[in-house]
Amino acid sequence: QVQLVESGGGLVQPGGSLRLSCAASGFTFSTYAMSWYRQAPGKERELVASISTSGLNTNYADSVKGRFTISRDNGANTVSLQMNSLKPEDTAGYYCNAISPPPARQYWGQGTQVTVSL
Repeated sequence: QVQLVESGGGLVQPGGSLRLSCAASGFTFSTYAMSWYRQAPGKERELVASISTSGLNTNYADSVKGRFTISRDNGANTVSLQMNSLKPEDTAGYYCNAISPPPARQYWGQGTQVTVSL
């Protein structure tokens, strides 16, 4: 069955770094665009970063540009999010998302918590 399993979350001080990973299985990973979303308590889920099937095209939310980097390894069926210069406002649950070309199928991981605090 389809699985997206996130890892790498945790507690980090402001200015620190974390690397999130998402391991995919059960579908043809290389044909799906991949994204990271986040959701803080009381807020809507928002797109953080996305990457095309080839990995050549990426997009970032303005709030994370220059600090976060999304990458993928189609051989290992993984997508990662390198997060540097973390701020308290980056605190949220981070979710891995996969979406296929039309007719679109979409999958979500269970999320991993990132907390940025002293």
